[in-house]
Amino acid sequence: MVFWVFGYGSLVWKPGFEYDEKVIGFIKDYKRAFDLACIDHRGTPENPARTCTLEHIEGAVCWGAAYCVRGSSERERAAMEYLERRECEYDQKNLVEFYKEADPLQPFLTGVIVFTSTPDKVLNKYYLGPAPLEEMAMQIATAVGPCGNNRDYLFLLEKALFDIGHEEDMVIELANEVRKVLATLGNGVSKEKQLVGSPLKMPLKSQTQTYIPTSQLLLLPKAVAMDS
Repeated sequence: MVFWVFGYGSLVWKPGFEYDEKVIGFIKDYKRAFDLACIDHRGTPENPARTCTLEHIEGAVCWGAAYCVRGSSERERAAMEYLERRECEYDQKNLVEFYKEADPLQPFLTGVIVFTSTPDKVLNKYYLGPAPLEEMAMQIATAVGPCGNNRDYLFLLEKALFDIGHEEDMVIELANEVRKVLATLGNGVSKEKQLVGSPLKMPLKSQTQTYIPTSQLLLLPKAVAMDS
């Protein structure tokens, strides 16, 4: 028995389950977005946090980490049950192709599970949708839940992407805007803690030309993945 799951949010730095292998790489035609509400980990129903989901955009690339669980069906079941509890705000599981930097044209893995959410406020009560940068920064700077501050989630993601060598301009810009808000509120983050992001690595031209047909994406029953 073996399965792979792709992490693009907190799973990048905190998988939280037993795994046998971790591989850094990317998936195509998906873009990270802070458009999903979290009301039980980094936020509350009254003041929801903003956490990552994926937006399906042809030609986009999203870097993260793929985790493998192999062995018995019990190990696989335990890992999936943990992920479904943790990713309870995500209502879809898709199967995608996973690529490594060394070979951006040939998939390193196929059939990798990724948790996503329906981008519709009517169909998905946790979907917040996009908002102006300043509005998102204020929400992230002030949201707090049982697992901690929303801002820590963002800062840890910023650091995780920095550590794997694939910083993301959107994440850096949002993190710096949150720091501005915190400074205004008197909870500033010292300059020493700010990450200096390098210019965004642009995908190879060939990457933007590969499209994963919808037929290759499998929607599974409604999910129930802890700190998303």
